[in-house]
Amino acid sequence: MKNETRRNFLKSATGAAVGLTVLTNAGASANDTINVACVGLNGRGRSHIDGFKRLPNVKIAALCDVDEEILNDRAERLKNDPRFPNDPKKYTDIKDLLQNEDIDAVTIATPNHWHSLMAIWACQAGKDVYVEKPLSHNIYEGRKLVEAAKKYNRIVQHGTQIRSNPSIQEAMKMLHDGLIGEVYYAKGTCYKWRNTIGHTPESEPPEGVHYNEWLGPADQRPYSREPLPL
Repeated sequence: MKNETRRNFLKSATGAAVGLTVLTNAGASANDTINVACVGLNGRGRSHIDGFKRLPNVKIAALCDVDEEILNDRAERLKNDPRFPNDPKKYTDIKDLLQNEDIDAVTIATPNHWHSLMAIWACQAGKDVYVEKPLSHNIYEGRKLVEAAKKYNRIVQHGTQIRSNPSIQEAMKMLHDGLIGEVYYAKGTCYKWRNTIGHTPESEPPEGVHYNEWLGPADQRPYSREPLPL
């Protein structure tokens, strides 16, 4: 590996086990710049930007969001950041972004219904992918993404960070080693407070919000949320 550039490593099948984690954990000894595009710029998308902009030899080359106000705000903040200035290209349509041959990797922090399809498109376009959870709504979608990663020789990492936690890995090893005997049934419960989404009447999307691009593969329905859910 000592003669391997980070770009080649990211594009190699042997790097699939660590995937885009290389970008967020790599040291300063990389040989060239990785051009990253962040898609979906609220919530986790902001964390992607904050993480990447602090890394040496990683450039946030493009941003994509269906809300032009958010898109312009994030791009302006990046451009004027005194410590980590970037001047990203801006897109409201993921399909246009993926035609940019200078982009090496794409991170996806869009609403859940977009995750699998965007990741598959990115693989087809020759990009490596980091995609937030949940990966898919069903097993079929997830398998299609796995097939795309293999077919197009792409690295795809799914954002289930807790699975990489050393303590969780140790616990799983103990379970597999038979610490509590044969595991035949497991049940998980998660309680999280969620504020009401309210009842917003149907209306036209605000100016600058590309609602059809937000819907994507979801069923067509009138706009009735302000702001749009992540």
